[in-house]
Order: sequence, then structure tokens, then C-alpha cells
Amino acid sequence: MPGPKPNPERRIQLLKICFDTFCENGLENTGMKKLADACGITNGALIYYFGSKDNLVIESTAYCMAKVEDDFMANAPTSFEDIERFLREMPYLTAKLHGAKYRFMYQVYASPKYREYGKEFFKGVNVRYHEYAEQLSKKLGMPAYFIQGMTYIFVRACVHYALFEDEEYLKLQLSAIRTTLRLFVKENKTKEDNL
Repeated sequence: MPGPKPNPERRIQLLKICFDTFCENGLENTGMKKLADACGITNGALIYYFGSKDNLVIESTAYCMAKVEDDFMANAPTSFEDIERFLREMPYLTAKLHGAKYRFMYQVYASPKYREYGKEFFKGVNVRYHEYAEQLSKKLGMPAYFIQGMTYIFVRACVHYALFEDEEYLKLQLSAIRTTLRLFVKENKTKEDNL
């Protein structure tokens, strides 16, 4: 007869603690004992919830990085005029709040052992970015496909900055985004003038 099912809220709490522990210590330096100690439980209890370290790596990375995306989008611009604030603030906020998380995520998904899980995670990213773009489309007065494309470029710039604090790369990416936005506005104004 099977035992009781793991408590879902406790499971999520453990995912977060384990992910933070992985981010702090790295993949190779984090064993099950260190994870169990961080969670305040035994190795057996951790295995009861997740089965193995590999499952913990996979599930905690996917869950916590999706939450990072949610945090990112919670700061999304609320109007076209608010885009500049978003461009100015988010790279630095992302680096401060999530730099270690991005470093760990790339360590995991660049590993041959977890690469297929990375592919699955990024398929979900595509879906979530499309949903974000749809939500922002009316607020920003831009088509969703345009917002989604700009989001990919901007997030990549933010992540690169969070990983390497490379101001040069960030400035060039932001300049490209601002130029693209100006061209978008100019093209739409021309279309309106011709109507």
C-alpha cells in the first residue's frame, strides 16, 4: 500500500531552498546532505519529496527560473512612455536580484546531462513570452510579435549583464532596442499620416 503523498506547499518551499543552495554553492559542490541540511530535513525526507539530486536540479531550476520571469514581467512597462524606465532599471535589478540564479541555470542547462530539460524549459519560455506580449500589446500600443521579439533581445541583454556585468554589451543592446523603437514609432506615424 503506497504511503501518503508529499505536501505540495512544502515541496515548493523545498524547491526554493534547494535552488538557492545550488545557486550559492554550484552544481558540483552541492550534495544531498548539504541540500537536506539547508532544508532542515533528512536526506531520506528529501528523497521522499524528489527521488534524486537530478530530479531536484531539474525541478528546482525550472520552477524557480519561471518565477524569475514572473518577477521580471511584474516590472514590465505599463505604457509606451514607461518603456524607457524599464530599459534603464531592469538590467541592474536583474543582476542584483537574479545574477546567481542565471549563472546556475546556464550551468545546468549547458550540461549534456540536463540539456534536454533545458530545451523543454525554453519551449515554455516561448509560450510564456508570447502570453506576456499579448498582455502588453494593448498597454504599449504595439503588436504582440514585435513586443515578443524585443523581449527576447532585452532579456538576453539583462541576462548577459547579470552573468558578466558587461556594460559595453548592455549599452549596445539597449541602443539597438531604442533605435528599433524609434523606427517603429516613425513607421506608424508615417502610416497614420498617409491615411
